[in-house]
Amino acid sequence: MGKGGQSCNGMVRQAKPVEQENMAAWLVDVNTIKILPFKLPSIGPNDVRIRIKAVGICGSDVHYLKTMKCADFEVKEPMVIGHECAGIVDKVGSEVKHLVPGDRVAVEPGISCARCQQCKGGRYNLCPDMKFFATPPVHGSLANQIVHPADLCFKLPENVSLEEGAMCEPLSVGVHACRRANVGPETTVLIIGAGPIGLVSVLAARAFGAPRIVIVDMDDKRLAMAKSLGADEAVKVSTKMEDLDDEVAEIKEAMISEVDVTFDCVGFNKTMSTGLNATRPGGKVCLVGMGHGVMTVPLTPAAAREVDVVGVFRYQNTWPLCLEFLRSGKIDVKPLITHRFGFTEKEVEEAFATSARGGNAIKVMFKL
Repeated sequence: MGKGGQSCNGMVRQAKPVEQENMAAWLVDVNTIKILPFKLPSIGPNDVRIRIKAVGICGSDVHYLKTMKCADFEVKEPMVIGHECAGIVDKVGSEVKHLVPGDRVAVEPGISCARCQQCKGGRYNLCPDMKFFATPPVHGSLANQIVHPADLCFKLPENVSLEEGAMCEPLSVGVHACRRANVGPETTVLIIGAGPIGLVSVLAARAFGAPRIVIVDMDDKRLAMAKSLGADEAVKVSTKMEDLDDEVAEIKEAMISEVDVTFDCVGFNKTMSTGLNATRPGGKVCLVGMGHGVMTVPLTPAAAREVDVVGVFRYQNTWPLCLEFLRSGKIDVKPLITHRFGFTEKEVEEAFATSARGGNAIKVMFKL
């Protein structure tokens, strides 16, 4: 008999295709990631199974790899890494109506409880029981397949790629920051830090209509990238506190008008002090980066000028707007994707090493 069948009492029947084992990138120890089997939960009526096709590396992933910790979270047992992702729907639960197998989707990585006061008030990003990809003990999404609630999976417009879909996650931080600060066509914006979050904040602020954006960093290449993405002026600064007054004067000169809103995308003593001193009376300073857990900053003089300090934590209800920005061309995230790797153990190691080195690496992306 020919290939692809079995004979049984003269009958021919097709052999069932062997289902490939689901593999994932597991963080097993400091600086150690292994590709190992990852058993998925069964699909609930409101879930979908997704074949992951694009995953970006976030700074938090690198922190976990280097120290097994990030902020107050500690990896105490092996964990699947990754949370910036997009893929193709493979299977849908019985109650899922808006997605079908074959749909390309961007994935929001946090599952809130939907019952607590924060969730019911619409600020589900502050849910105390949030289950967020690759935040211990919750597994992440750098895997062949994942199972996820369908309402957290957003169909990609035809002209938006899977890689761009994965970029909705970091872009969401910038979008949420702009919403928190009420950025609009009359809002001048200072962005401190030209890392990935600072750069997506440039894109978001421009899309929200900010008429003038000034960005600050220590690295000339990052500042040049920020200008190419839409920043009007770039100011190079140092790490020295004694340079702060001169740098604030330079920032104000670069802005021409007053600084209405500052996004501190670093979160160090000096960066926050810079933001508080540079922002106009009655303005806002949004703390987006969380570099230092405890800071010493000139809060009293800022309070005397009624400068509001606004916290920014992750995001809420941002994926539809991000996808519309991408679909319309109002935001182009493609220049941020500087490196691409496949999904072998060696390539995963190389990708994380590339991301950790920084340099010209902005967003490192896995193509599965």
